[in-house]
Amino acid sequence: MERWSGRVAVVTGASSGIGAAIAQELVKKGLKVVGLARRVERVQELANTLKSASGKLYPLKCDVTKEEEVKEAFQWVKANLGGVHILVNNAGVASDNTLSDGPVEKWRKILDLNVLALSMCTKEALQSMKEKGVDDGHIVHINSVAGHSVGDRLQMYSASKHAVTALTEGLRRELVNQKSKIRVTSVSPGAVTTEIAQASELAPEFKEMIKTIPHLESEDVADAVLYVLGVPPHVQIHELMIKPVGEAF
Repeated sequence: MERWSGRVAVVTGASSGIGAAIAQELVKKGLKVVGLARRVERVQELANTLKSASGKLYPLKCDVTKEEEVKEAFQWVKANLGGVHILVNNAGVASDNTLSDGPVEKWRKILDLNVLALSMCTKEALQSMKEKGVDDGHIVHINSVAGHSVGDRLQMYSASKHAVTALTEGLRRELVNQKSKIRVTSVSPGAVTTEIAQASELAPEFKEMIKTIPHLESEDVADAVLYVLGVPPHVQIHELMIKPVGEAF
């Protein structure tokens, strides 16, 4: 990770859970980390705890489902920090619903955040890297085991994460065709102890079920991100799946 020290990372959904854990660990490794979130005050609270770290956390308010706010955020990064070297697309949402009943609004919310927002942030990060002449940048998508299977009442969430799997491979091929050394990685965790169950629109019985199964911690996913960033520049870790011991799906 030493080669990333002093460079710039953008982490979406940095206000809690996996995003906060990733932002924290990158700052400790000496990076300048821009934490994007709607609840920017929580990112500021995290930044206050990291003042003695070798890097720095910059809280920035941004709703990544809104294209104009995404563009403004990356313009801020360019103006204040010079551009982007790493993007971690972590922001996401889950809800239980069915394909026969919907509701459509839940579908739209899932796809807007898990697919379109991720793609918009990726586009802006790649443009920033190209403008800055960064040819060894890294895009990390926080995917899910749901991107490789289908769960009951989670079909649209699974579809959104299958899209992330496809977008990862699609971008890899695009970068190969461009003869770029920018890497892209999908990190697919199993169940993780985060606020997503509380923040997402899950039925009460679904939330109770989630409490009974084995879980990873946010720090486990952050460790996985550090690993994929830390391998030699010629190594492409395309997909990294991590599950808690005993996970049945």
